[in-house]
Formats: sequence, C-alpha cells, structure tokens
Amino acid sequence: MASLEDIPGMNAAVLTVMATRSQDQSLVADVAASPLAVRTRKDLLEDLSGNQDRNRARAIPCFGWHPWFSHQLYDDTIPDSEKTYHPPADGNEEDARSAKRAHYSAVLTPAPNPDDDAFFDSLPEPASISSYTDATRKRLLDSPLALIGEIGLDKAFRLPQPFPDGQPAQATDGKTPGGRDGRLLSPQRVRMDHQIAVLKAQLRLAGELGRAVSVHGVQAHGVLYDALASCWKGHEREVLSRKERRQIAPGAEDFSSSSSSSSSSSSSSASEDEGEGARHTTSGRKQPKREEDRSGKEHGQGAPYPPRICLHSFSGPAEMLKQYLNPAIPARMFVSFSAAINLGTAGGLQKFEDVLRTCPDDGVLVESDLHVAGEEMDAALESMYRRVCEVKGWGLEEGVRKISENYHAFIFG
Repeated sequence: MASLEDIPGMNAAVLTVMATRSQDQSLVADVAASPLAVRTRKDLLEDLSGNQDRNRARAIPCFGWHPWFSHQLYDDTIPDSEKTYHPPADGNEEDARSAKRAHYSAVLTPAPNPDDDAFFDSLPEPASISSYTDATRKRLLDSPLALIGEIGLDKAFRLPQPFPDGQPAQATDGKTPGGRDGRLLSPQRVRMDHQIAVLKAQLRLAGELGRAVSVHGVQAHGVLYDALASCWKGHEREVLSRKERRQIAPGAEDFSSSSSSSSSSSSSSASEDEGEGARHTTSGRKQPKREEDRSGKEHGQGAPYPPRICLHSFSGPAEMLKQYLNPAIPARMFVSFSAAINLGTAGGLQKFEDVLRTCPDDGVLVESDLHVAGEEMDAALESMYRRVCEVKGWGLEEGVRKISENYHAFIFG
C-alpha cells in the first residue's frame, strides 16, 4: 500500500485495489475514503475516456478474503456441533488456547503436530465469518462502486512456517503485515470444504448487494465451477433452442440484434448489441444478455449469486472455460489475464492463447496481479495488452477500447 502515491503518475487510467486478508481491509477502506477512489459512473467514464488530470479519482476499491487466509475465519453460521471454533465465554486463557488449536486442527490438512507450539502460536485468533461479512457489508454500502475480491479456491497453497524467533519481521519496504515474508512453507493446506464455506459467504454478500466479484482459482477449476454454480442453481436463464427460435413469429423477437438491458454505458459498449440466443464462443462474437434469470427479472440486489464474475488470471484450459460460456448462467462472466500468471512459462503461454481465443471478445479483461503500483505495473499491463491484441487480431488502439468497454461493463453491468 506504500506505492499508492505512485498511482497518480501511472499511465493506467484506473486500477482495482483488492484486499486479501484481515490487515488489508482497513487499508482498502482508507483508499475508498480518499480522493483516489472512483465513486461515480462519471468518474469512471472520465478515466476511460483519456482524462489526463493526474489528480483525478483512479481506484476502484475491492474488499475480499483470499483463500490463502481462509483458515483465519471460522463458520459461525452452522450448527454448534459442526463449528470448528468455540470461543470460551469466560475468557479463560487456557480454554482460548485449546479452542484455537481445535479450529486450526480441523480446517488444516494434514492437521498440525499437536506438539508444535510455535506453529499454533504463529496463527491469529480465528474471526467469525459473520463478523467479517457484517464489516464488509458496511464498507461496501459506504463505497457505491466497491467490488468483492479477491476471493476463491486454491488447492496448491501451503501455509508458511513460523518465523524463526516467533516474531514477525519488521517490514521496511512498506509491505502490509501478514504475508509470507520469505518464510519456508509448511505441509499444511486449508481444507477445501472450509475454503468453499468462506467463498460462498462472500458470493452471497455479493448477490445481496449486487456487486461484482473477482475470483481466484488454482488447481481447483472444477471445484470452483461447482461452488459458483451452486449459487445460481434454480436461477438459470431460460435458453431457447434453435428449433424454438425458428417457431417464433418473424419480428416478435429479434435474437440477433436486440439491445441488452444490462448495458448502462452511454456509449456503444461491447454488450449493447446482444441478443438472447445461444452464446457463440468464437472470437469476435458477443455474450448474450446475462443479468436476467428464469424469473424474468434483471439481477439487482438480493439474488443468491453475483451479477458479474471475473475469473482472475484464469489458468485453466480452454475446455474448462467453456463451462462458463453456457448461456443459461445468469451471471455475466469475464476473464482477466496477467503477464505474471499467464505468460510465465511456454506451456502457460500456449494455454493462454487457447483460452483467449475461446473467450468472447466482450469478456476479456487485463490485469497486473502485482502488489506494487508505478512503472512496474504499467509495464506489466502494457505487455499484456499488446499480447492480448496480438492473439485476438486487434489493433492496439482497438483492443484498448474494447477492454476499456469491458471494464466499464464489469464494474456497472
């Protein structure tokens, strides 16, 4: 967060600033309350139209609890007999210590060695999911354009070992406390069922408030899809078959060029020319109107699923992405790509190109996936923009315009 002062000097028009853990929440809230925060549609449109005022609002705040830190929460919404954490009512120190150990033994796999006092002592007292979502709800209501992210599932992540002397190193480079800070990794991972509980709580909050989400998925693409799909089950869009569409009287409904009611841009955005027919996934085709489920109502506040979902730095194969291109899905899907994740290896590069060609043009986003703002982030973003344009066959100016329109649609719908 120390690099926030570098944002006004960046070439990037607007950035999303995402929380991942407890220490980040208040820091992102500070951004949301600062002049940097984009608070209105007008602010964002000015950013995306090339406004050169370096002091304009340029940051979209995002509040989320990342799967890497999901073990630090406990689910207090389930029956007492199923809860992993039972804080002592009398504040007894020994009982509190035992309750904390019981929680982490239940949500981590393999369970930590019960004699490893240093490992348990390095972990914070668990917080309840409800306390986190209540605080986040208030922050989202205070920030009208704030999103939920970064959230998700991760099978690969392992917890770091304790610091050698039991005390966290004092950060001297402006890093937010709570990170790995060069520590070796332990064998412990967060159980997938616990990660899913934390994810779903945040997806419900996003649906309640009608906010978009940024979703992380590593080595868990199938499980992640199932978790997301469970939220919109029973709310799928009704999709007519080709035969059913042919039976509709000419002029009764135009499936090729009807305007999407989900578009809110005053300019000609990438989602405005959408019809409700089956989605075409080849390059250059558009997504169908998304924010209306089988009830016939547009997604607003109070739905059990988010209105818009971005698969952040998507690393799965193209075949996996195709699941999300089902026109029955009531949420509008976006896919973001970063040089840090998608261009790191030759195999990753080939997968990226296949996925990008599969992704509809109006679902493509670009990100840095870096924790520092400034020249390094600008360079990473430019590199990714150029690569996306190359694969998609867009001119650079054309590609920047398309992705800008997509970003506007992701924020506003």
